[in-house]
This record gives sequence, C-alpha cells and structure tokens, in this order.
Amino acid sequence: MPHPVLASPDLIRFEGDTPHLVGSRCDECGEVYFPATDSCTRCTATRMSPHDVGHRGTLWSWTIQGFLPKAPYNSGETPETFRPYGVGYVEMESGIKVESRLTVADEALLQIGMPLELTLIPYRTTGEGDESEVFTFAFRPSASA
Repeated sequence: MPHPVLASPDLIRFEGDTPHLVGSRCDECGEVYFPATDSCTRCTATRMSPHDVGHRGTLWSWTIQGFLPKAPYNSGETPETFRPYGVGYVEMESGIKVESRLTVADEALLQIGMPLELTLIPYRTTGEGDESEVFTFAFRPSASA
C-alpha cells in the first residue's frame, strides 16, 4: 500500500506502515535535533547525520488550541470550519521534546506522562483539482496504554 502524501516528507520515514520522525544527530557530541539541522548549537560542529527520533513518547506538556492559527499555517480551515485541537510537547525515548499536534482535544483525556504514539492525520488538500489529502504527523494515546 503506498504511503500518503505528506506536508513535510523530510520529517517522516516509514518502517513498514509505521511512521517515524526523522531528525539529525551531531557526529561530534551526539546532540539530537528535530527537525533536522545542518549544525550543532551545542558544540558548533557541522557534521550531522540523519537520526530516527522514533514513534513513541510521553506527553510532557499540552494545551488546547482554541483559535485558528495565523499565516503561514495553511490547512485550508476557515473561521467557520475550525475546530479546537490539542498541541503538546512529546518527550521521545531519546529525551528530545517534539512539539506536535495531538489527536485528542479533550482536557479530561490528556494527562502529563501518558504514553503516546505517532500517527498521520489529514492536514489539507493538494488544491490540484483532485483535492487529494495531504497528511501531517500528530501523536495519539498509545494503543498499548
């Protein structure tokens, strides 16, 4: 089965059907970055390698986005179609914290420390006549929790 069209294909790789976030790791000091970067702010080295950030983490902090984001956000939502959504920092197994959309927007269902897993959600359409969906990454409560 082909993988979906991604809003930022450089941020995601697949292991079978499982998406993983891709960042970079400094070849000199080991500092990990997401998204990937060309140089290290820790030791100033410029030798960076792609790094699998993973697909599981825990909720470190969160909020509910209750208003339509401003440009350059381009999901195609309008003030009439906008629905609040969760946004959180997810601490990955490597220790790096990734800011991400959450699939849950109910504060009663969000708890700091809860296990999460990476998923893909519709973000916008291509706008190329066929209106195919373009996906972005988000985190959802882990099925194994």
